[in-house]
Amino acid sequence: MKGTTQRLRALCELVVGVYGPGNRASFSFVKALEAIEHLEQDLATQAVQDLPGYPSNDIYL
Repeated sequence: MKGTTQRLRALCELVVGVYGPGNRASFSFVKALEAIEHLEQDLATQAVQDLPGYPSNDIYL
């Protein structure tokens, strides 16, 4: 997940840099990146619930 997020962030920055923040593709990239980041947080929260007492900060990342 962490690698996917980093790659998506780089691609998002490229697209927004080329087409500008008002472009439809740029908007979609930003929304996709936000969704992936939200998913990472949800997975981290779930890991804490699934493995109480286990150092699970980055288990799904």
